Amino acid sequence: MAKKRGFFAELQHQAKVAEQQRIRAANAAQREHAAAVRKQEAAAKRAEAARTKALRAAQADAKRAEAEAKRLHQEERLAEVERLNAELASAYEAIDSVLSATLDVDDFVDLTTLRAVADHPPFPHPDLEAPVPAPQPVPMPAEPVWSEPAPPTGLQAVVGKKKHRAEREAAWAAFQARHQQWQQEAAAIPSQQLAQMQEHQRLEADRLARLQAARAEYEAECEQRERNIAAANDELDALIAGLASGQAEMVDEYVSIVLANSVYPTEIRVDHDYSFDATLNELTLTVLAPAPSDLPTAKAYRYVKGEDAIVASDLSQKAQKDRYNGLIHQIALRTPHEVFEADRHGHIETISMTVQTSTVDPATGQDISVPFVALATDRPTFEAIDLAKVDPTATLSHLGALVSKNPHGLVAIDTSKGVRG
Repeated sequence: MAKKRGFFAELQHQAKVAEQQRIRAANAAQREHAAAVRKQEAAAKRAEAARTKALRAAQADAKRAEAEAKRLHQEERLAEVERLNAELASAYEAIDSVLSATLDVDDFVDLTTLRAVADHPPFPHPDLEAPVPAPQPVPMPAEPVWSEPAPPTGLQAVVGKKKHRAEREAAWAAFQARHQQWQQEAAAIPSQQLAQMQEHQRLEADRLARLQAARAEYEAECEQRERNIAAANDELDALIAGLASGQAEMVDEYVSIVLANSVYPTEIRVDHDYSFDATLNELTLTVLAPAPSDLPTAKAYRYVKGEDAIVASDLSQKAQKDRYNGLIHQIALRTPHEVFEADRHGHIETISMTVQTSTVDPATGQDISVPFVALATDRPTFEAIDLAKVDPTATLSHLGALVSKNPHGLVAIDTSKGVRG
């Protein structure tokens, strides 16, 4: 079983996956794939528009619209075939270049770049930071003003004095009533303003209490993040120091990070198990490669108009066998290359490695491991090889590796005598 990646290894792995995806998106095969996808999507839109037009067309135009819709549907299917073939070509290119893809990459990991800094989110309750707006004070009502009724003039000044006096008395009584009511209202204003002020103070006190609680919670979370980051950086410092002194556990952790950086094409999965012996300065590696059935087998896709179907033609058995066997041989060289190149301290002097796959035994139905390559090599011998110019199969033979005659056929090597046997 492959080892579970540690914190830093998983961090590096995810970063490397993202980087690989960015690089692959930029290469020619991906651009062709993207173009094929756009072409298919455009064809699909035209076909859908044509189908809609056919449904809405008048009876006289229905036949012509149906023929156009059929033509555009076939165009859509042909565009889909083009996309599928572009994806297939991209996948095979990635599988066939597993070794060369890593040669231009510096596999050394500068551990100091993994040092983390706490990233605190903004305070989540900015609404609590603004004071409660003060209410507009209850206004004082305007005091009524006495207005003397106009005195009579002319003849009324002589005969209407009594009536004028009665009107004045009535107006004065009404004014007195209004003024009394004003006095009552004005007398109530201070208590209303006091209640208003007290309510504002209560709301503001409640806001301040909730702000204090929210701030305390936020600061506690920030402090916890700081502690987590500090702990992670302490672990990193311990890893850097332990790696420098060649501690086996720390070398294992560093190898974990290096191999987490070794991101393979999305079409295949490669896992590793490993253990460093500080006494022998040897890294024991087990590489778990994909099974033959994990690789695509299609040669190409084509559209059959009569059946309105996209069908795939399969690669020949020889082509499938050659590609899978070549992949196993490339993996067997890629892994020690990455480890030796990354180990700038030179702690790892030799590598003892097995490349295998997992499958189901057809006789027992049990999960089994099938070893394909057993290789033991030292640093000087391996680093003397120019991997950019080699035939991986010949290189494995040159290194004295034990290699399966037919990995694609799940033919195992004999490991009963060990890797060096």
